[in-house]
Amino acid sequence: MTSGHEIAMGLRAAYWSMHRQTNAHLASLGATAEQFVVLALLVEEDGITQQELGRRATSDPNTIRAVLVLLEKRGLVSRRPHPTDGRAHCVTLTRKGRQAYEKWQARIEPLQNRLRDLFLSDEAAELVGFLHGISESMAELNKRGGSDRPVTSDPAVDG
Repeated sequence: MTSGHEIAMGLRAAYWSMHRQTNAHLASLGATAEQFVVLALLVEEDGITQQELGRRATSDPNTIRAVLVLLEKRGLVSRRPHPTDGRAHCVTLTRKGRQAYEKWQARIEPLQNRLRDLFLSDEAAELVGFLHGISESMAELNKRGGSDRPVTSDPAVDG
């Protein structure tokens, strides 16, 4: 039987391999995998808050802020105060940002196709479902303070 450790190490190896390859494919365009993810998310839904962008990118607020500062300096995104929440900022893709995304997407498309072609279409859909399940399970642990113990109603067990 495959152990949880083997699954975790396999996921880690796959992620870092994809991350390095994406960075290598985008390097000549002066872009990174993190920047691509942010632009791709804004293509999907423009004008979302910086906090929501971080959640969807599964990235911490400091990293998202740093990426947005760089993208904003390049004229690829714009940040404006949220209309009703003075603490929040809405992020929008500029015309230049949309053009950059299209170039970046074209550059990494062969890499994405290679990944997709490893699986039959049913297998790819099943894999995506499994990955979402892992993400949701880990997010649930985070809500419980990172504990891997089940939450019970027994104070002696919950400690």
